[in-house]
Amino acid sequence: MSGGFTQLNQAPASYSKSTFGSGIDALTCASGGSPIASGIDGTAKDLSATAGNIAVLILSDGHDLDADEGVAAMQSLKQQYGDRLCVYSVWVGNPEEKSGITVLNQLSNIAGCGYGTSADRISSHEGMTNFVKSIFLKSGAADCSTLDSDHDGVNDCIDKCPDTLPGSQVSILGCWIVDVKFDNDKDIIKPEYFGNLDNAAKAIAEHPELKIEIQGHTSKTGGFKYNMALSERRAIAVKNYLVERTHSANLSTRGYGWTQPIDTNDTEEGRANNRRVQLQVEGEPQQLLNPQ
Repeated sequence: MSGGFTQLNQAPASYSKSTFGSGIDALTCASGGSPIASGIDGTAKDLSATAGNIAVLILSDGHDLDADEGVAAMQSLKQQYGDRLCVYSVWVGNPEEKSGITVLNQLSNIAGCGYGTSADRISSHEGMTNFVKSIFLKSGAADCSTLDSDHDGVNDCIDKCPDTLPGSQVSILGCWIVDVKFDNDKDIIKPEYFGNLDNAAKAIAEHPELKIEIQGHTSKTGGFKYNMALSERRAIAVKNYLVERTHSANLSTRGYGWTQPIDTNDTEEGRANNRRVQLQVEGEPQQLLNPQ
């Protein structure tokens, strides 16, 4: 609220449509600065008399939140409520405020449960349905192993990215990947991976607001500096392919060399799995396929 104070609009209570509806109807517009630490500290006090699991939702543009103090406050909240706590963030902002997405994702990640998304991604009927289900219904009567809220082929029990873009290739943990591997000491994309990249390009073109880092990796053969340069060239090759088809200005590259292997470097099969490119979407590392 204006001046940095917080306001409890509706005290925690047993759910009923009328109570919830009156609480929503009584909301007033907040204005002024957004010291997130004050809001988190207020939340800690408001929840002190509750029992059971807790879902904290943060709706913000993430802009000028005093992020360092917010991180400390969120860490304190996590320490107080432990495994009861899940934190979800929804970014609502202007294009020039997209740096706030990283701040909100950081707050969500501290809890170790929950995730960040944006208003655009949950504004449709289906998007909001999946968002609400992923937060509130995981522990319901239905067996989460039989549910797949975002229709990506990964059940809700293990899905770490419950709002994956439709049609995206996903890992065993339900997060968007681009499965592209390279021959030893090469940065040329093989034709067998064109289909994977075309699918990624289609998703990127439909969601041009997403900031995506294309990350290149190598196996542990040759020198460190050489492999760092090789991994960057691999990332650039994938970026050029995607930019040609999407014209997106939100794609960047980074080479990691051999520093982040997903398999052993002691066998040819393992080294082949390590020679790869993966994506990081809106600052969130995307899980990989199990090595085959």
